Amino acid sequence: MQIIKRSGAESNFDPEKIMAAIRKANNTVPESEQLSEKEIEAIEDKVERNLREMSRAASVEEIQDMVENQLMKYQAYTIARNYITYRYKRAQLRKANSTDKQIMSLLECQNEEVKQENSNKNPTVNSVQRDYMAGEVSKDITKRFLLPEDIVEAHEKGIIHFHDADYFAQHMHNCCLVNLEDMLQNGTVISETMIETPKSFSTACNIATQAIAQIASSQYGGQSISLAHLAPFVDVSRQKARAQVKSELESLNKDFTEEEVNKLAELRVLDEIKRGVQMIQYQVITLMTTNGQAPFVTVFMYIGEAPKGRTRDDLALIIEEMLNQRILGVKNEKGVYITPAFPKLIYVLEEDNIKKDSKYWYLTELAAKCTAKRMVPDYISEKIMKKLKGGDCYTCMGCRSFLTPDRFTAAGVGNIAHALNYVEGQKKYYGRFNQGVVTLNLVDVACTSERDMEKFWEILDERLDLCYRALMARHKRLLGTPSDVAPILWQYGALARLKKGEVIDPLLFNGYSTISLGYAGLCECTKYMTGKSHTDPDATPFALELMHKLNDACAKWKADTNIDFSIYGTPLESTTYKFAKCLQKRFGIIPGVTDKNYITNSYHVHVTEQMSAFEKLKFESQFQELSPGGAISYVEVPNMENNIDAVLSVMQYIYDNIMYAELNTKSDYCQVCGYTGEIQIITDKHGKLVWECPNCGNRDQDKMNVARRTCGYIGTQFWNQGRTQEIKERVLHL
Repeated sequence: MQIIKRSGAESNFDPEKIMAAIRKANNTVPESEQLSEKEIEAIEDKVERNLREMSRAASVEEIQDMVENQLMKYQAYTIARNYITYRYKRAQLRKANSTDKQIMSLLECQNEEVKQENSNKNPTVNSVQRDYMAGEVSKDITKRFLLPEDIVEAHEKGIIHFHDADYFAQHMHNCCLVNLEDMLQNGTVISETMIETPKSFSTACNIATQAIAQIASSQYGGQSISLAHLAPFVDVSRQKARAQVKSELESLNKDFTEEEVNKLAELRVLDEIKRGVQMIQYQVITLMTTNGQAPFVTVFMYIGEAPKGRTRDDLALIIEEMLNQRILGVKNEKGVYITPAFPKLIYVLEEDNIKKDSKYWYLTELAAKCTAKRMVPDYISEKIMKKLKGGDCYTCMGCRSFLTPDRFTAAGVGNIAHALNYVEGQKKYYGRFNQGVVTLNLVDVACTSERDMEKFWEILDERLDLCYRALMARHKRLLGTPSDVAPILWQYGALARLKKGEVIDPLLFNGYSTISLGYAGLCECTKYMTGKSHTDPDATPFALELMHKLNDACAKWKADTNIDFSIYGTPLESTTYKFAKCLQKRFGIIPGVTDKNYITNSYHVHVTEQMSAFEKLKFESQFQELSPGGAISYVEVPNMENNIDAVLSVMQYIYDNIMYAELNTKSDYCQVCGYTGEIQIITDKHGKLVWECPNCGNRDQDKMNVARRTCGYIGTQFWNQGRTQEIKERVLHL
């Protein structure tokens, strides 16, 4: 049986340590008040039985809580008081320097929580360890100096989650939409080097990847770029190729026609598109940013974003190549093609590509094949998005965080970012960003209310006030930030072109940027309060009312501050496990509510609930509308490579019914035996969930390639026990 030590390292359970601690406290009281040795053994036995009933490794803090509870049951009040006092003194000593053991355990790769904190980070790599070391210091400073004590306490108890505390000490924001058009068309500066407007498509792609790396190192969230911003450079290369072909033919004294020149030039252009797209794909995958991982990049593929004619057709050529290369995949260290995690791809479904007789239907068929093979692209419905976003269609920032519709252009705020591609009166999305996220644990609100509906709404108001103050702490941390902290972002076009020394404050108001109130566990919250799933028609009204309350709170905060607060369907990764453990500690095991080692992301249908793909998408669409700051729905499907028509049917359903959705399949490879089927999750002798190749029994996570989508992005096999259980329990929807 395993436990998690305070340092985060995993260790074997030792019952003698419990009895030694009780004996030490026992010896501090008069003999008449002491427990017998038999009673001490009984307490230890009860604690051990409780631990075995848990389907995960307990922390030292949880074990000590169990000991305290047993001492109280034996009415050993003085012993319990001394035990608690000793524990408090030790906690104070640890608090005086709370980072040393954490840092040492991660440096020695013994910290289980850190090893499973991010499925796209390898904690044995020096650059990742360096980032985690800095993160531990930042979290310590944040907890002790930068945040109010009640917000820190709420975060540690799992009442809220203050996201990315490991970056909070610095003046950094969350995610963004890169104004790549401005950077490419008007020049930029990267590492103090002037980069002029590129003279070819391949150069534009190279500049884009260099910018991506710099941007990823200057913020802590995902970034999105649009292929439409690269499309104009295809014709730049075309004209260059035509001139070269003509020159070469003339030098050979060859007679030629314009048609022959165009054909030869087009072959060179297609080859350059192939090389440019390959550059983007391989550079993004192989780049290692300062936080020790590949950039969290989303590539937006929207035919309607380019003007009709040559530029739109060139964009189609780029999209076609992007999809073909992703279908192929990338080679792992064994030379086998596997599914890469990045870049994430988003394909917009629109009138010109959604029907068999539409001009770009061939791209949609290609996208379906890519989804069946590699889990991407994800899909945005132009039709539904325009209904929900004031007539606009635009990409998310990273995996699901959406900007609010542009309201500052109509208000006459003007070009506050000083972008060189700004057009008066034209709505603006590229160059905007998110200030940060705080997530509310809805399950905790419900359990605290003890099913008293009136009390539930009162507690919700109190928790929302807590979230508001936490979000304002994020906002205030960015106030006064000089543009010099990240020149690529604030001075050289990625987000703005401010002067040196100029602060970013104007970009934090008037809806230019957003700040997100996340939420988690709507499913379990509804189950606790109504006794039914939120998919039950009798319980759905409660879930919808709760969502409206969250939106009302954001509307009030926005009116009070002129900051765009927005409801965000949180993509929990490691936090799903943290919240579950905190709920179990505070409220025990409640069937259907706290009996899992995870809680459900945002509004999603529970992963174990049987439902068809179409029913799930239709049901969740109403909650996407109420999550304007970010939402994505998925359907879990088997291998669809031989059933592309079914994939296309789901895509067409997405177009008509929901704004943003994806299909989850499996794409695995065992490096030991070459098995390419689904690598499975099994329970080992310690009760721990581990990945195992069903063909050869390989359990070495470093010798397998597993790809699963867990929070919008594709991740690998390094998930914590809570998320691993959630993946194991998913049912198919098709």
